[in-house]
Amino acid sequence: MPMMNEQEIAQQQAMILFDRAYRHQMQGELAQAMVLYKRSIAIQPTAEAHTFLGWVYGLLDRHDEAIAECEQAITLDPGYGNPYNDIGVYLLEMGQPEAAVPWFEQALNASRYEAPQFPRVNLGRAYERLGDPLTSLHWYRTALEIDPLYLPAEWAKNLLLGKLN
Repeated sequence: MPMMNEQEIAQQQAMILFDRAYRHQMQGELAQAMVLYKRSIAIQPTAEAHTFLGWVYGLLDRHDEAIAECEQAITLDPGYGNPYNDIGVYLLEMGQPEAAVPWFEQALNASRYEAPQFPRVNLGRAYERLGDPLTSLHWYRTALEIDPLYLPAEWAKNLLLGKLN
């Protein structure tokens, strides 16, 4: 069995720390998750670790720090869609739907995004807040074309249709 070099060892350590951080985050242990994401980044910065650290900051309503982490992620991997979407979400949460739209649109064009229905639903949310229900409805339906079982899109669509009747 070949020996791992220092780079491979660092990658593996960073991945283990990231995995542990994610598990803590999913259990609501945000302080521990934050520490572990930061340790992972210190060993091997990745777009994922920065994005997920940003998610922790977002959960703590520390939106400026969340956005800064997502910007770091984009610098490391401009093709990774999650940080674009997440910046849009933080801007929505900050009451800036107009500023959020371009970020969701960039997420749509990302070459690497495992949940492409997310920015579509979020575009729907943004346009709904901007007072454009027809465009909003379009994005909810587009999300459901990608994932017919994505309940947040179904709920948002039905709630909007109820308001329009």
